Amino acid sequence: MSLIRRWHLVLLALIVVLLWMGRSHSPVPESSELPQVSLAPVSAEPLQQNLTPPAELEFGQYSLRLLAEFALEARVLARERYRMGREADLSPWDFALGWGRMAEPEIARQFTIRQSGRWYYWRTEQLPIPQREVEISSANMHLIPANDQVREALDRVNSGSTVSLRGFLVEARGEDGWRWRSSMSREDTGDGACELILVTDVL
Repeated sequence: MSLIRRWHLVLLALIVVLLWMGRSHSPVPESSELPQVSLAPVSAEPLQQNLTPPAELEFGQYSLRLLAEFALEARVLARERYRMGREADLSPWDFALGWGRMAEPEIARQFTIRQSGRWYYWRTEQLPIPQREVEISSANMHLIPANDQVREALDRVNSGSTVSLRGFLVEARGEDGWRWRSSMSREDTGDGACELILVTDVL
């Protein structure tokens, strides 16, 4: 193989790698394009203020409908990094979050938490609080970083820590009709009960 041909192959491989890296996550809008969140996170329970009508935002190859302002302070019960699939392109992380008594260390440590397939599962030898309280005081939340600064901040969050998030509950849509919509309630369970959050601030 000639030296010129070898360099052509190396250059081609480099271009392929750069294109792949460029598609590893959706491009994000400038911060000035995002509306400001007026809610302040508190430790008692998540805050939500529905937007009427919902705002629309172009976000890389997706359209986001901003359904509600959202803010919470919660304990990170577990976190999972996703790298494969369309959802992972938009939302690389799921955080299983607990607030209220589920944020208390002596309560949280009695649960074993597992995340898989964009769901979260818990088990315990003996319930330290009523099951319904567990269900409405914890949730698996899909996190969309609004910019690279938020992406880096989310990447630094560890399980067991307390995190404050602000952003928007959203519905994501693709040009081919694909949709992914956030839950709008903390009291639902099962399929569709997870929050899909465009995170604008990590405090």
